Amino acid sequence: MLQPKKTKYKKKQKGRIKGNSKKGFCLSRGSYGIKSLESSWISARQLESARVAATRYMKREGKLWINIFPDKPATKKPQEVRMGKGKGPVEFWVSVVKPGRIIFEVDGVNIDIAKEALRLASQKLPIKMRFIYKKT
Repeated sequence: MLQPKKTKYKKKQKGRIKGNSKKGFCLSRGSYGIKSLESSWISARQLESARVAATRYMKREGKLWINIFPDKPATKKPQEVRMGKGKGPVEFWVSVVKPGRIIFEVDGVNIDIAKEALRLASQKLPIKMRFIYKKT
């Protein structure tokens, strides 16, 4: 699964997700892609599951790019632990996604195959997505 090799700080604050994506809202490498319509955290596990679903449907034809990277540590305290005593340990890594951000890009396959592969990938993610393509 994806996670950074090294970080400056072990834990980060939660933060708030406000506004639309300021970058990554245009197709840059592929001809087809899926764009987020909502804001959320996407975990490394969800991202990997979506990638596997898309590549399996495409039967490893064409190329798939992942445009986000889970670089934010999400912490969790164990169940039935009393309040206080500091922040819990890092449980998983997440990527912060805002509306308009392109998550996956695909190229080198037919539009029907790309549409179905990206539909299967978007079902593995916790937010609504839209299929987009380059107008040529």
